[in-house]
Amino acid sequence: MLLGVRDQLVARRTQLSNTIRGYAAEFGLIEAKGLDKIAALLATIAHDESVPVLARELFATLARDYAQVQVELKAIEAKLVAWHRTNALSRRLAQIPGVGPVTAAALVMKAPDPHAFRSGRLFAAWLGLTPKDHSTAGKTRLGKITRAGDESLRRLLVVGATSVVKQAKGKHKRGSGWLLELLERKTPKLAAVALANKMARIAWKLMTTGESYDSARTDTRVASAA
Repeated sequence: MLLGVRDQLVARRTQLSNTIRGYAAEFGLIEAKGLDKIAALLATIAHDESVPVLARELFATLARDYAQVQVELKAIEAKLVAWHRTNALSRRLAQIPGVGPVTAAALVMKAPDPHAFRSGRLFAAWLGLTPKDHSTAGKTRLGKITRAGDESLRRLLVVGATSVVKQAKGKHKRGSGWLLELLERKTPKLAAVALANKMARIAWKLMTTGESYDSARTDTRVASAA
């Protein structure tokens, strides 16, 4: 229920931010992408006398709705983090790079019994993070991911992986050798999906063995278990 309410609030926030940006664009007011830019855009609109008074009043209504959603979302996420801190498995999963408290809690709450899967690859397949097989004339080609399973869990893993990829592509190139090598051959988007797949396999390993995350040991063992 915590996760469901959070998803609804996130969707509402996205809807409001898109609405605000859409109406602002009609008055020639454009702001850079990102939720952190909405407050600045609303402040600009509030003091722009070229925007009709009625429009500014409506923007103020949207601003209040947006602020309220932010408050409610912050409160829900605080409850989710509090739950995460009381759960040993969730805390262990959060040790995986790219897996924060929300993703870790979601894995514990929403994933079925991990022992029902024979391997980490099958767990990743349940999440829809494995590519489709296309076989023609004896040749097998891997296509896009299947997108099967739980959409919200898959999205959280991909978002976390995307954050890790950004760090790996940054000035200091922070990341495992596997990821840095992958980024030399794949686009950041494809690398993020591949990393999300690997994160899912590692999560399965930790859930089934009771072990804690170890960057060197876990990556090697997951490769063999998958």
